[in-house]
Amino acid sequence: MGEINHECTCHGNPLVPQVVKVIKITQETPDVKTFRMQTPDGKKPFAPLPGQLGMISVVGVGEGMFSITAQGEDWIESSIKKVGMLTEAFHELAEGQEIAIRGPYGNHFPVEALKGKDLIFIGGGIGLAPVRSLIRYCMEHREDYGHIDIVYGSRSPEDLCFKEDLFQNWPKEKDTRVEITVDRGNETWEGNVGFVPAYVEELAFSPENKKVILCGPPIMIKFTSEALVRMGFAKEDVITTLEMRMKCGIGKCGRCNIGSKYVCLDGPVFNLAELDELPDEK
Repeated sequence: MGEINHECTCHGNPLVPQVVKVIKITQETPDVKTFRMQTPDGKKPFAPLPGQLGMISVVGVGEGMFSITAQGEDWIESSIKKVGMLTEAFHELAEGQEIAIRGPYGNHFPVEALKGKDLIFIGGGIGLAPVRSLIRYCMEHREDYGHIDIVYGSRSPEDLCFKEDLFQNWPKEKDTRVEITVDRGNETWEGNVGFVPAYVEELAFSPENKKVILCGPPIMIKFTSEALVRMGFAKEDVITTLEMRMKCGIGKCGRCNIGSKYVCLDGPVFNLAELDELPDEK
């Protein structure tokens, strides 16, 4: 890997990469790691709002857009699934190594509009990563939000991300319920077995005074959205994110264009009613 220039000063410009050091790596699943980053002088490179992303690069390999799944006073985190050459390079990093990041990019979850509402968070697989940033925000501002339900599913128990949050931290929070399902169990799994859309219908949520935040694989989003509509949820009350479509982050490459919208400029956070206004893609 190449050397990083420590003399770069971005002055808050989201288009200019900043050097960050990987200060902690957490193995979430066999193919997902969470990377905690801070600048060499012990600060976080920027302060994203829930749902925003950063362009993270490994020098000499490439860069990619990843959600910021958590942040502290002096650090930010991204969770990265190993799926190709760039993400494999991330997974080869060790604590103490330096990479680069720029951002934040995209809009964010509507934290103000959600105030006073009961919230249902629905995540699948690595799709819990962007949702986690909003869950953490709501927990930090707990008095502003009503009852919280967290529904999460993965292919197997081994593929569950953020196990400490799911099984220890979040269930202890006030007026919060966590429901977990897996596509297929194992000899030690005692929880629910089944796909997320069917599990959501089984849980029989009432749409009254509720907002839903939904993120996961496209097929999960499709069938869960249909289930929520059958349950009486208005499309304006179901919020999702199309961050997987984001490429350059600034509306120049055109890779995220859908009709009159650019996901990186107008999103990635949309509600289902807004998505219905976009043309079908062939």
